[in-house]
Amino acid sequence: MNIDSVLRSSIQKAIQDLFNQQVDNFQLQPTNQEFEGSHTLVCFPLTKLSRKSPEETGKIMGEYLVQHAGIVERFNVVKGFLNLVLNDKVWIETLQSIVENSSYGQLPERGEEIMIEYSSPNTNKPLHLGHLRNNFLGYSVAEIYKANGYKVHKVQIINDRGIHICKSMAAWTLYGEGETPESSGIKGDHLVGKYYVEFDKAYKAQVKALVEKGMTQDQAEKEAPMMKLAADMLRKWEQKDSDIVELWKMMNGWVYKGFDETYKLMGVEFDKLYYESDTYLLGKAEVLKGLEKGVFFKKDDGSVWVDLTVDGLDQKVLLRSDGTSVYMTQDIGTAILRFSDFPKIVGQIYTVGNEQEYHFKVLFLILNKLGYEWARRCYHLSYGMVDLPTGKMKSREGTVVDADDLIAEMIEEAEKQTRALGKIEDMNGEEARDLFKMIGLGALKFFLLKVDPKKRMLFDPNESIQLQGFTGPFIQYTHARIRAIIRKAESIGVFQSKSNFNEIASLEPAEREVIKSLSMFENKLREAARDYSPAVIANFAYELAKEYNQFYQTIPIFNEADQNKLRLRIALSKSVADVINRSMGLLGIHVPEKM
Repeated sequence: MNIDSVLRSSIQKAIQDLFNQQVDNFQLQPTNQEFEGSHTLVCFPLTKLSRKSPEETGKIMGEYLVQHAGIVERFNVVKGFLNLVLNDKVWIETLQSIVENSSYGQLPERGEEIMIEYSSPNTNKPLHLGHLRNNFLGYSVAEIYKANGYKVHKVQIINDRGIHICKSMAAWTLYGEGETPESSGIKGDHLVGKYYVEFDKAYKAQVKALVEKGMTQDQAEKEAPMMKLAADMLRKWEQKDSDIVELWKMMNGWVYKGFDETYKLMGVEFDKLYYESDTYLLGKAEVLKGLEKGVFFKKDDGSVWVDLTVDGLDQKVLLRSDGTSVYMTQDIGTAILRFSDFPKIVGQIYTVGNEQEYHFKVLFLILNKLGYEWARRCYHLSYGMVDLPTGKMKSREGTVVDADDLIAEMIEEAEKQTRALGKIEDMNGEEARDLFKMIGLGALKFFLLKVDPKKRMLFDPNESIQLQGFTGPFIQYTHARIRAIIRKAESIGVFQSKSNFNEIASLEPAEREVIKSLSMFENKLREAARDYSPAVIANFAYELAKEYNQFYQTIPIFNEADQNKLRLRIALSKSVADVINRSMGLLGIHVPEKM
Protein backbone atom coordinates (compact mmCIF):
# COMPACT_ATOMS: atom_id res chain seq x y z
CA MET A 1 0.00 0.00 0.00
CA ASN A 2 1.23 3.48 -0.90
CA ILE A 3 -0.08 5.42 2.10
CA ASP A 4 0.67 8.84 0.63
CA SER A 5 -1.28 8.24 -2.57
CA VAL A 6 -4.27 6.70 -0.70
CA LEU A 7 -4.31 9.60 1.76
CA ARG A 8 -4.00 12.21 -1.01
CA SER A 9 -6.95 10.67 -2.84
CA SER A 10 -9.02 10.76 0.37
CA ILE A 11 -8.09 14.41 0.98
CA GLN A 12 -8.99 15.36 -2.62
CA LYS A 13 -12.40 13.71 -2.18
CA ALA A 14 -12.91 15.49 1.15
CA ILE A 15 -12.19 18.88 -0.43
CA GLN A 16 -14.54 18.08 -3.32
CA ASP A 17 -17.37 16.92 -1.02
CA LEU A 18 -16.97 19.60 1.65
CA PHE A 19 -16.12 22.66 -0.44
CA ASN A 20 -17.27 21.64 -3.93
CA GLN A 21 -13.82 22.34 -5.35
CA GLN A 22 -11.21 20.24 -7.18
CA VAL A 23 -7.78 20.80 -5.59
CA ASP A 24 -4.76 18.67 -6.41
CA ASN A 25 -1.98 20.89 -5.08
CA PHE A 26 -2.13 20.80 -1.28
CA GLN A 27 0.63 20.40 1.27
CA LEU A 28 0.88 17.03 3.03
CA GLN A 29 3.98 16.59 5.16
CA PRO A 30 5.35 14.35 7.95
CA THR A 31 3.96 15.21 11.37
CA ASN A 32 6.24 17.10 13.74
CA GLN A 33 7.53 14.66 16.38
CA GLU A 34 6.03 16.80 19.16
CA PHE A 35 2.50 15.85 18.07
CA GLU A 36 0.57 12.62 17.60
CA GLY A 37 0.20 11.47 14.00
CA SER A 38 2.13 10.47 10.93
CA HIS A 39 0.86 12.88 8.23
CA THR A 40 -0.01 16.56 8.52
CA LEU A 41 -2.25 18.55 6.18
CA VAL A 42 -1.47 22.28 6.08
CA CYS A 43 -4.91 23.90 6.24
CA PHE A 44 -4.10 27.60 5.73
CA PRO A 45 -4.43 27.52 1.89
CA LEU A 46 -7.81 25.76 2.23
CA THR A 47 -9.41 28.62 4.18
CA LYS A 48 -10.23 30.39 0.90
CA LEU A 49 -12.46 27.45 0.04
CA SER A 50 -13.93 26.78 3.49
CA ARG A 51 -14.36 30.48 4.42
CA LYS A 52 -13.49 29.43 7.98
CA SER A 53 -10.43 29.76 10.22
CA PRO A 54 -7.49 27.36 9.71
CA GLU A 55 -8.41 25.56 12.96
CA GLU A 56 -12.08 25.15 11.97
CA THR A 57 -11.06 24.03 8.48
CA GLY A 58 -8.77 21.38 9.99
CA LYS A 59 -11.53 20.14 12.31
CA ILE A 60 -14.04 19.78 9.41
CA MET A 61 -11.46 17.97 7.27
CA GLY A 62 -10.41 15.70 10.14
CA GLU A 63 -13.97 14.67 10.97
CA TYR A 64 -14.69 13.89 7.32
CA LEU A 65 -11.56 11.76 6.95
CA VAL A 66 -12.31 9.77 10.13
CA GLN A 67 -15.84 9.01 8.86
CA HIS A 68 -15.13 8.37 5.18
CA ALA A 69 -11.45 7.66 4.42
CA GLY A 70 -11.29 4.26 6.15
CA ILE A 71 -7.66 4.72 7.14
CA VAL A 72 -7.76 7.68 9.58
CA GLU A 73 -8.45 6.67 13.18
CA ARG A 74 -8.31 10.10 14.85
CA PHE A 75 -6.84 13.56 14.41
CA ASN A 76 -5.70 16.67 16.21
CA VAL A 77 -5.46 20.24 14.96
CA VAL A 78 -2.62 22.52 16.05
CA LYS A 79 -2.80 26.11 14.78
CA GLY A 80 -4.09 25.18 11.34
CA PHE A 81 -2.09 22.00 10.99
CA LEU A 82 -4.25 18.85 10.76
CA ASN A 83 -2.29 15.91 12.24
CA LEU A 84 -3.68 12.54 11.15
CA VAL A 85 -3.37 9.31 13.13
CA LEU A 86 -3.81 6.31 10.83
CA ASN A 87 -5.29 3.03 12.00
CA ASP A 88 -3.16 -0.06 12.59
CA LYS A 89 -4.69 -1.89 9.64
CA VAL A 90 -2.97 0.62 7.35
CA TRP A 91 0.43 0.03 8.94
CA ILE A 92 0.03 -3.75 8.89
CA GLU A 93 -0.88 -3.66 5.19
CA THR A 94 2.07 -1.35 4.58
CA LEU A 95 4.46 -3.82 6.19
CA GLN A 96 2.91 -6.65 4.18
CA SER A 97 3.49 -4.74 0.93
CA ILE A 98 7.13 -3.97 1.86
CA VAL A 99 7.76 -7.63 2.75
CA GLU A 100 6.32 -8.77 -0.58
CA ASN A 101 8.16 -6.17 -2.67
CA SER A 102 11.63 -7.59 -3.36
CA SER A 103 12.64 -4.36 -5.13
CA TYR A 104 11.51 -2.00 -2.37
CA GLY A 105 13.84 1.00 -2.56
CA GLN A 106 14.35 0.75 -6.32
CA LEU A 107 12.03 3.12 -8.17
CA PRO A 108 10.81 2.30 -11.71
CA GLU A 109 13.08 3.00 -14.67
CA ARG A 110 12.55 6.48 -16.07
CA GLY A 111 14.18 5.91 -19.45
CA GLU A 112 16.49 8.88 -18.74
CA GLU A 113 20.27 9.13 -18.51
CA ILE A 114 22.34 11.47 -16.36
CA MET A 115 26.08 12.07 -16.01
CA ILE A 116 27.79 12.67 -12.67
CA GLU A 117 31.38 13.89 -12.45
CA TYR A 118 33.39 13.51 -9.27
CA SER A 119 36.95 13.17 -8.01
CA SER A 120 38.72 14.89 -10.95
CA PRO A 121 42.05 15.41 -9.16
CA ASN A 122 45.19 17.15 -10.38
CA THR A 123 48.09 14.84 -11.21
CA ASN A 124 50.55 16.72 -9.00
CA LYS A 125 49.67 15.30 -5.58
CA PRO A 126 47.84 12.43 -3.83
CA LEU A 127 44.18 12.50 -2.86
CA HIS A 128 43.43 14.21 0.46
CA LEU A 129 40.54 14.58 2.93
CA GLY A 130 38.71 17.03 0.65
CA HIS A 131 38.90 14.51 -2.19
CA LEU A 132 37.34 11.91 0.11
CA ARG A 133 34.26 14.07 0.64
CA ASN A 134 34.13 14.73 -3.11
CA ASN A 135 34.41 11.06 -4.11
CA PHE A 136 31.99 9.76 -1.48
CA LEU A 137 29.50 12.52 -2.34
CA GLY A 138 29.65 12.02 -6.12
CA TYR A 139 29.53 8.23 -5.89
CA SER A 140 26.59 8.33 -3.47
CA VAL A 141 24.60 10.81 -5.59
CA ALA A 142 25.19 8.50 -8.57
CA GLU A 143 23.83 5.52 -6.60
CA ILE A 144 20.85 7.58 -5.43
CA TYR A 145 20.02 8.53 -9.02
CA LYS A 146 20.25 4.86 -10.03
CA ALA A 147 17.75 4.03 -7.28
CA ASN A 148 15.51 6.75 -8.73
CA GLY A 149 15.39 4.92 -12.06
CA TYR A 150 18.06 6.80 -14.03
CA LYS A 151 20.80 5.28 -16.12
CA VAL A 152 23.89 6.92 -14.63
CA HIS A 153 27.27 7.61 -16.24
CA LYS A 154 29.95 8.11 -13.56
CA VAL A 155 32.89 10.07 -14.96
CA GLN A 156 35.88 12.12 -13.96
CA ILE A 157 38.15 14.56 -15.75
CA ILE A 158 41.82 13.94 -15.04
CA ASN A 159 43.55 17.32 -14.71
CA ASP A 160 46.67 15.89 -16.29
CA ARG A 161 48.11 19.01 -17.91
CA GLY A 162 48.82 22.59 -16.97
CA ILE A 163 51.18 24.51 -14.75
CA HIS A 164 50.50 22.32 -11.69
CA ILE A 165 52.06 19.15 -13.12
CA CYS A 166 54.83 21.20 -14.76
CA LYS A 167 55.79 22.44 -11.29
CA SER A 168 56.31 18.85 -10.10
CA MET A 169 58.15 18.04 -13.33
CA ALA A 170 60.45 21.07 -12.88
CA ALA A 171 61.32 20.14 -9.29
CA TRP A 172 61.93 16.48 -10.20
CA THR A 173 64.21 17.54 -13.07
CA LEU A 174 66.28 19.74 -10.75
CA TYR A 175 66.31 17.64 -7.58
CA GLY A 176 65.05 14.15 -8.42
CA GLU A 177 68.29 12.41 -9.40
CA GLY A 178 66.25 9.77 -11.22
CA GLU A 179 64.10 8.82 -8.22
CA THR A 180 61.12 6.55 -9.04
CA PRO A 181 58.36 4.87 -6.99
CA GLU A 182 60.26 1.59 -7.32
CA SER A 183 63.64 3.01 -6.26
CA SER A 184 62.21 4.99 -3.35
CA GLY A 185 59.43 2.68 -2.19
CA ILE A 186 57.09 5.67 -2.27
CA LYS A 187 53.60 5.36 -3.82
CA GLY A 188 53.60 7.15 -7.20
CA ASP A 189 51.11 9.92 -6.41
CA HIS A 190 52.92 10.62 -3.14
CA LEU A 191 56.27 10.85 -4.92
CA VAL A 192 54.99 13.39 -7.44
CA GLY A 193 53.34 15.30 -4.60
CA LYS A 194 56.69 15.39 -2.81
CA TYR A 195 58.20 17.27 -5.75
CA TYR A 196 55.24 19.66 -5.92
CA VAL A 197 56.07 20.64 -2.32
CA GLU A 198 59.77 20.90 -3.24
CA PHE A 199 58.88 23.27 -6.08
CA ASP A 200 56.90 25.52 -3.74
CA LYS A 201 59.71 25.71 -1.20
CA ALA A 202 62.31 26.60 -3.81
CA TYR A 203 59.99 29.06 -5.57
CA LYS A 204 59.19 30.95 -2.36
CA ALA A 205 62.88 31.18 -1.51
CA GLN A 206 63.63 32.57 -4.98
CA VAL A 207 60.81 35.12 -4.78
CA LYS A 208 62.01 36.27 -1.36
CA ALA A 209 65.57 36.70 -2.66
CA LEU A 210 64.41 38.73 -5.68
CA VAL A 211 62.25 40.99 -3.49
CA GLU A 212 65.24 41.60 -1.22
CA LYS A 213 67.18 42.70 -4.32
CA GLY A 214 64.57 45.36 -5.06
CA MET A 215 61.92 43.71 -7.23
CA THR A 216 58.22 44.11 -6.48
CA GLN A 217 56.35 41.03 -5.28
CA ASP A 218 54.54 40.69 -8.65
CA GLN A 219 57.78 41.02 -10.62
CA ALA A 220 59.57 38.52 -8.40
CA GLU A 221 56.79 35.95 -8.76
CA LYS A 222 57.00 36.18 -12.58
CA GLU A 223 60.81 36.28 -12.78
CA ALA A 224 61.63 33.50 -10.29
CA PRO A 225 63.64 30.83 -12.16
CA MET A 226 61.46 27.98 -10.86
CA MET A 227 58.28 29.56 -12.29
CA LYS A 228 60.02 30.35 -15.58
CA LEU A 229 61.14 26.74 -15.88
CA ALA A 230 57.63 25.40 -15.18
CA ALA A 231 56.06 27.88 -17.64
CA ASP A 232 58.64 26.93 -20.29
CA MET A 233 57.79 23.24 -19.77
CA LEU A 234 54.10 24.02 -20.26
CA ARG A 235 54.79 25.82 -23.54
CA LYS A 236 57.03 22.99 -24.74
CA TRP A 237 54.38 20.43 -23.79
CA GLU A 238 51.78 22.26 -25.88
CA GLN A 239 54.34 22.33 -28.74
CA LYS A 240 54.68 18.53 -28.28
CA ASP A 241 58.37 18.61 -27.36
CA SER A 242 59.28 14.90 -27.19
CA ASP A 243 61.45 15.06 -24.05
CA ILE A 244 58.88 17.05 -22.08
CA VAL A 245 56.02 14.83 -23.25
CA GLU A 246 57.92 11.69 -22.19
CA LEU A 247 58.65 13.15 -18.76
CA TRP A 248 54.97 14.15 -18.43
CA LYS A 249 53.80 10.64 -19.38
CA MET A 250 56.19 9.00 -16.93
CA MET A 251 55.22 11.12 -13.92
CA ASN A 252 51.49 11.03 -14.68
CA GLY A 253 51.78 7.24 -15.02
CA TRP A 254 53.12 7.09 -11.48
CA VAL A 255 50.18 9.15 -10.27
CA TYR A 256 47.51 7.09 -12.09
CA LYS A 257 48.78 3.88 -10.53
CA GLY A 258 48.66 5.50 -7.09
CA PHE A 259 45.17 6.89 -7.65
CA ASP A 260 43.87 3.49 -8.75
CA GLU A 261 45.05 1.91 -5.49
CA THR A 262 43.31 4.63 -3.47
CA TYR A 263 40.06 4.41 -5.47
CA LYS A 264 39.98 0.65 -4.95
CA LEU A 265 40.45 1.11 -1.21
CA MET A 266 37.75 3.81 -1.13
CA GLY A 267 35.29 1.60 -3.03
CA VAL A 268 34.53 4.04 -5.86
CA GLU A 269 34.75 3.55 -9.59
CA PHE A 270 34.08 5.35 -12.87
CA ASP A 271 32.40 4.37 -16.13
CA LYS A 272 34.55 6.68 -18.26
CA LEU A 273 37.64 8.83 -17.79
CA TYR A 274 38.27 12.10 -19.58
CA TYR A 275 41.69 13.73 -19.79
CA GLU A 276 42.31 17.44 -20.04
CA SER A 277 45.19 16.71 -22.37
CA ASP A 278 42.59 15.40 -24.85
CA THR A 279 39.94 18.06 -24.32
CA TYR A 280 41.77 21.38 -23.91
CA LEU A 281 42.29 21.80 -27.66
CA LEU A 282 38.55 21.29 -28.22
CA GLY A 283 37.88 24.19 -25.89
CA LYS A 284 40.56 26.29 -27.58
CA ALA A 285 38.97 25.69 -30.99
CA GLU A 286 35.54 26.53 -29.59
CA VAL A 287 36.86 29.82 -28.15
CA LEU A 288 38.36 30.76 -31.53
CA LYS A 289 34.99 30.03 -33.18
CA GLY A 290 33.28 32.23 -30.60
CA LEU A 291 35.81 34.97 -31.33
CA GLU A 292 34.91 34.85 -35.03
CA LYS A 293 31.20 35.09 -34.19
CA GLY A 294 31.73 38.07 -31.89
CA VAL A 295 30.77 36.15 -28.73
CA PHE A 296 34.29 36.83 -27.35
CA PHE A 297 36.80 39.65 -27.90
CA LYS A 298 40.57 39.99 -28.16
CA LYS A 299 42.69 42.43 -26.15
CA ASP A 300 45.76 44.28 -27.45
CA ASP A 301 48.12 41.67 -25.98
CA GLY A 302 46.38 38.92 -28.03
CA SER A 303 44.52 37.33 -25.10
CA VAL A 304 40.88 36.31 -25.68
CA TRP A 305 38.13 37.27 -23.19
CA VAL A 306 34.41 37.00 -22.61
CA ASP A 307 32.47 40.00 -21.29
CA LEU A 308 29.87 38.93 -18.70
CA THR A 309 29.13 42.37 -17.26
CA VAL A 310 25.63 42.28 -18.77
CA ASP A 311 25.08 39.11 -16.65
CA GLY A 312 26.17 40.88 -13.49
CA LEU A 313 29.67 39.35 -13.52
CA ASP A 314 32.96 40.62 -15.00
CA GLN A 315 35.32 39.87 -17.88
CA LYS A 316 36.96 36.44 -17.97
CA VAL A 317 40.12 35.40 -19.84
CA LEU A 318 39.76 32.29 -22.06
CA LEU A 319 43.11 32.23 -23.86
CA ARG A 320 46.30 33.79 -22.53
CA SER A 321 48.34 36.23 -24.61
CA ASP A 322 50.76 33.40 -25.50
CA GLY A 323 47.83 31.33 -26.81
CA THR A 324 47.77 28.80 -23.96
CA SER A 325 44.50 27.62 -22.44
CA VAL A 326 43.13 28.36 -18.98
CA TYR A 327 40.97 25.97 -16.91
CA MET A 328 37.78 27.55 -18.23
CA THR A 329 38.80 26.78 -21.82
CA GLN A 330 39.42 23.15 -20.93
CA ASP A 331 36.06 22.81 -19.18
CA ILE A 332 34.28 24.25 -22.24
CA GLY A 333 35.82 21.55 -24.42
CA THR A 334 35.09 18.78 -21.93
CA ALA A 335 31.41 19.72 -21.54
CA ILE A 336 30.87 19.79 -25.30
CA LEU A 337 32.61 16.44 -25.77
CA ARG A 338 30.51 14.76 -23.05
CA PHE A 339 27.18 15.84 -24.51
CA SER A 340 28.46 14.62 -27.86
CA ASP A 341 29.56 11.25 -26.39
CA PHE A 342 26.30 10.79 -24.47
CA PRO A 343 23.57 12.64 -26.41
CA LYS A 344 20.77 11.06 -24.33
CA ILE A 345 21.79 12.54 -20.97
CA VAL A 346 19.19 14.87 -19.47
CA GLY A 347 21.82 16.63 -17.37
CA GLN A 348 25.37 16.77 -16.12
CA ILE A 349 26.24 17.13 -12.45
CA TYR A 350 29.67 18.49 -11.48
CA THR A 351 30.78 17.52 -7.96
CA VAL A 352 33.25 20.29 -7.12
CA GLY A 353 33.96 22.33 -3.97
CA ASN A 354 32.11 25.57 -3.31
CA GLU A 355 35.23 27.66 -3.95
CA GLN A 356 34.50 26.99 -7.64
CA GLU A 357 30.91 28.31 -7.63
CA TYR A 358 31.89 31.38 -9.66
CA HIS A 359 33.80 29.23 -12.14
CA PHE A 360 30.77 27.06 -12.91
CA LYS A 361 28.43 30.01 -13.10
CA VAL A 362 30.75 31.47 -15.76
CA LEU A 363 31.13 28.11 -17.55
CA PHE A 364 27.40 27.56 -17.90
CA LEU A 365 26.89 31.16 -19.09
CA ILE A 366 29.62 30.80 -21.74
CA LEU A 367 28.20 27.51 -23.04
CA ASN A 368 24.79 29.14 -23.29
CA LYS A 369 26.26 32.12 -25.20
CA LEU A 370 27.93 29.67 -27.58
CA GLY A 371 24.44 28.38 -28.41
CA TYR A 372 24.43 25.09 -26.49
CA GLU A 373 20.86 24.62 -25.27
CA TRP A 374 21.92 21.85 -22.90
CA ALA A 375 23.93 24.35 -20.80
CA ARG A 376 20.75 24.87 -18.76
CA ARG A 377 20.88 21.17 -17.82
CA CYS A 378 24.28 21.47 -16.15
CA TYR A 379 24.37 21.61 -12.35
CA HIS A 380 27.21 22.38 -9.94
CA LEU A 381 26.94 20.08 -6.90
CA SER A 382 28.78 22.44 -4.58
CA TYR A 383 30.08 21.26 -1.22
CA GLY A 384 31.89 22.81 1.73
CA MET A 385 35.44 22.28 2.88
CA VAL A 386 36.31 19.62 5.43
CA ASP A 387 38.32 20.71 8.47
CA LEU A 388 39.99 18.67 11.15
CA PRO A 389 40.21 19.75 14.80
CA THR A 390 43.82 20.83 14.02
CA GLY A 391 42.74 23.32 11.32
CA LYS A 392 42.52 23.89 7.59
CA MET A 393 44.42 21.71 5.12
CA LYS A 394 47.21 23.33 3.08
CA SER A 395 48.52 20.99 0.39
CA ARG A 396 51.33 23.19 -0.95
CA GLU A 397 52.95 23.37 2.46
CA GLY A 398 53.09 19.62 2.78
CA THR A 399 50.60 19.47 5.68
CA VAL A 400 47.76 17.95 3.67
CA VAL A 401 45.68 15.28 5.37
CA ASP A 402 46.44 12.40 3.05
CA ALA A 403 43.52 10.15 2.06
CA ASP A 404 45.56 6.92 2.19
CA ASP A 405 46.89 7.71 5.66
CA LEU A 406 43.48 8.74 7.00
CA ILE A 407 41.80 5.57 5.70
CA ALA A 408 44.57 3.43 7.21
CA GLU A 409 44.17 5.21 10.57
CA MET A 410 40.39 4.69 10.52
CA ILE A 411 40.78 0.97 9.84
CA GLU A 412 43.41 0.72 12.59
CA GLU A 413 41.12 2.49 15.06
CA ALA A 414 38.23 0.21 14.07
CA GLU A 415 40.42 -2.81 14.82
CA LYS A 416 41.48 -1.40 18.18
CA GLN A 417 37.91 -0.71 19.31
CA THR A 418 36.51 -3.98 17.96
CA ARG A 419 39.18 -6.04 19.72
CA ALA A 420 38.59 -4.11 22.93
CA LEU A 421 34.89 -4.98 22.79
CA GLY A 422 35.68 -8.65 22.17
CA LYS A 423 33.52 -8.89 19.05
CA ILE A 424 35.72 -11.17 16.93
CA GLU A 425 36.26 -14.37 18.94
CA ASP A 426 34.47 -16.56 16.37
CA MET A 427 36.07 -14.95 13.28
CA ASN A 428 39.10 -16.10 11.34
CA GLY A 429 41.85 -13.64 10.40
CA GLU A 430 40.45 -12.72 6.98
CA GLU A 431 36.91 -12.20 8.34
CA ALA A 432 38.27 -9.95 11.08
CA ARG A 433 40.33 -7.87 8.62
CA ASP A 434 37.28 -7.45 6.38
CA LEU A 435 35.24 -6.31 9.40
CA PHE A 436 37.86 -3.75 10.48
CA LYS A 437 37.94 -2.30 6.97
CA MET A 438 34.13 -2.29 6.78
CA ILE A 439 33.78 -0.43 10.08
CA GLY A 440 36.65 2.01 9.48
CA LEU A 441 35.52 2.98 5.99
CA GLY A 442 31.87 2.98 7.03
CA ALA A 443 32.64 5.40 9.87
CA LEU A 444 34.57 7.71 7.56
CA LYS A 445 32.02 7.70 4.72
CA PHE A 446 29.01 8.11 6.97
CA PHE A 447 30.52 11.03 8.88
CA LEU A 448 31.42 12.86 5.66
CA LEU A 449 28.00 12.20 4.08
CA LYS A 450 25.65 12.80 7.01
CA VAL A 451 26.13 16.58 6.75
CA ASP A 452 24.35 18.63 4.08
CA PRO A 453 26.86 18.89 1.20
CA LYS A 454 26.62 22.70 1.10
CA LYS A 455 27.88 23.03 4.68
CA ARG A 456 31.49 23.31 5.71
CA MET A 457 32.16 20.55 8.21
CA LEU A 458 34.52 19.46 10.94
CA PHE A 459 35.60 15.83 10.67
CA ASP A 460 36.27 14.27 14.06
CA PRO A 461 37.83 10.81 13.53
CA ASN A 462 37.26 9.75 17.13
CA GLU A 463 33.58 10.72 17.13
CA SER A 464 32.97 9.04 13.77
CA ILE A 465 34.08 5.58 14.92
CA GLN A 466 31.85 5.34 18.02
CA LEU A 467 29.32 2.49 18.27
CA GLN A 468 26.74 4.82 19.82
CA GLY A 469 25.29 8.02 18.43
CA PHE A 470 24.82 9.40 14.92
CA THR A 471 27.55 7.24 13.36
CA GLY A 472 28.05 4.61 10.68
CA PRO A 473 29.20 1.93 13.15
CA PHE A 474 25.97 2.36 15.18
CA ILE A 475 23.91 1.55 12.06
CA GLN A 476 26.27 -1.26 11.06
CA TYR A 477 25.95 -2.78 14.53
CA THR A 478 22.15 -2.54 14.33
CA HIS A 479 22.23 -4.46 11.04
CA ALA A 480 24.49 -7.16 12.51
CA ARG A 481 22.19 -7.50 15.53
CA ILE A 482 19.16 -7.97 13.27
CA ARG A 483 20.98 -10.53 11.12
CA ALA A 484 21.65 -12.55 14.30
CA ILE A 485 17.90 -12.44 15.06
CA ILE A 486 17.12 -13.63 11.52
CA ARG A 487 19.57 -16.52 11.84
CA LYS A 488 17.89 -17.59 15.09
CA ALA A 489 14.44 -17.31 13.46
CA GLU A 490 15.59 -19.48 10.57
CA SER A 491 16.92 -22.08 12.99
CA ILE A 492 13.48 -22.43 14.64
CA GLY A 493 11.57 -22.46 11.36
CA VAL A 494 9.78 -19.10 11.55
CA PHE A 495 10.09 -18.63 7.77
CA GLN A 496 8.69 -22.04 6.85
CA SER A 497 5.25 -20.61 6.03
CA LYS A 498 4.43 -17.40 4.15
CA SER A 499 3.78 -14.44 6.42
CA ASN A 500 0.24 -13.10 6.39
CA PHE A 501 -0.64 -10.51 8.98
CA ASN A 502 -4.37 -10.05 8.29
CA GLU A 503 -5.36 -11.74 11.55
CA ILE A 504 -3.37 -9.25 13.66
CA ALA A 505 -5.79 -6.65 15.02
CA SER A 506 -3.40 -4.12 16.55
CA LEU A 507 0.24 -3.09 16.84
CA GLU A 508 2.43 -2.07 19.71
CA PRO A 509 3.49 1.63 19.49
CA ALA A 510 7.14 0.68 18.88
CA GLU A 511 6.12 -1.65 16.00
CA ARG A 512 4.04 1.11 14.47
CA GLU A 513 6.92 3.60 14.62
CA VAL A 514 9.31 1.21 12.87
CA ILE A 515 6.82 0.51 10.07
CA LYS A 516 6.23 4.25 9.76
CA SER A 517 9.99 4.78 9.32
CA LEU A 518 10.23 1.95 6.77
CA SER A 519 7.37 3.42 4.74
CA MET A 520 9.28 6.69 4.25
CA PHE A 521 12.21 5.12 2.37
CA GLU A 522 11.10 5.70 -1.22
CA ASN A 523 10.01 9.28 -0.48
CA LYS A 524 13.45 9.87 1.04
CA LEU A 525 15.03 8.48 -2.14
CA ARG A 526 13.15 11.07 -4.20
CA GLU A 527 14.06 13.84 -1.77
CA ALA A 528 17.76 12.88 -1.81
CA ALA A 529 17.84 13.00 -5.63
CA ARG A 530 15.94 16.27 -5.76
CA ASP A 531 18.34 17.90 -3.28
CA TYR A 532 21.50 16.10 -4.51
CA SER A 533 22.00 15.16 -0.86
CA PRO A 534 23.16 11.79 0.54
CA ALA A 535 22.63 13.40 3.96
CA VAL A 536 18.91 12.71 3.49
CA ILE A 537 19.63 8.96 3.23
CA ALA A 538 22.18 9.02 6.07
CA ASN A 539 19.66 10.68 8.40
CA PHE A 540 16.93 8.25 7.31
CA ALA A 541 19.17 5.21 7.99
CA TYR A 542 20.06 6.56 11.42
CA GLU A 543 16.45 7.27 12.39
CA LEU A 544 15.39 3.80 11.19
CA ALA A 545 18.16 2.13 13.20
CA LYS A 546 17.24 4.21 16.24
CA GLU A 547 13.54 3.29 15.96
CA TYR A 548 14.44 -0.39 15.59
CA ASN A 549 16.64 -0.33 18.68
CA GLN A 550 13.77 1.21 20.64
CA PHE A 551 11.52 -1.61 19.38
CA TYR A 552 14.14 -4.24 20.24
CA GLN A 553 14.55 -2.94 23.79
CA THR A 554 10.83 -2.68 24.60
CA ILE A 555 9.25 -5.67 22.82
CA PRO A 556 10.31 -9.29 23.32
CA ILE A 557 10.55 -11.08 20.00
CA PHE A 558 11.10 -14.76 20.69
CA ASN A 559 9.05 -14.78 23.92
CA GLU A 560 5.91 -14.03 21.90
CA ALA A 561 3.46 -16.96 22.06
CA ASP A 562 1.22 -15.71 19.23
CA GLN A 563 2.84 -17.13 16.07
CA ASN A 564 1.31 -14.46 13.84
CA LYS A 565 2.79 -11.69 15.97
CA LEU A 566 6.12 -13.52 16.11
CA ARG A 567 6.20 -13.75 12.31
CA LEU A 568 5.30 -10.06 12.02
CA ARG A 569 8.17 -9.06 14.31
CA ILE A 570 10.64 -11.22 12.45
CA ALA A 571 9.39 -9.92 9.09
CA LEU A 572 9.62 -6.39 10.45
CA SER A 573 13.18 -7.04 11.60
CA LYS A 574 14.19 -8.51 8.24
CA SER A 575 12.68 -5.56 6.38
CA VAL A 576 14.65 -3.15 8.55
CA ALA A 577 17.88 -5.07 7.88
CA ASP A 578 17.16 -5.07 4.14
CA VAL A 579 16.43 -1.33 4.06
CA ILE A 580 19.48 -0.51 6.19
CA ASN A 581 21.59 -2.58 3.78
CA ARG A 582 20.05 -0.80 0.81
CA SER A 583 20.27 2.73 2.24
CA MET A 584 23.85 2.31 3.49
CA GLY A 585 24.73 0.84 0.08
CA LEU A 586 23.55 4.11 -1.46
CA LEU A 587 26.22 5.79 0.67
CA GLY A 588 28.84 3.31 -0.54
CA ILE A 589 28.91 1.62 2.88
CA HIS A 590 28.88 -2.13 3.49
CA VAL A 591 27.13 -3.59 6.51
CA PRO A 592 28.33 -6.71 8.34
CA GLU A 593 26.45 -9.95 8.96
CA LYS A 594 28.26 -10.28 12.29
CA MET A 595 29.80 -7.67 14.53
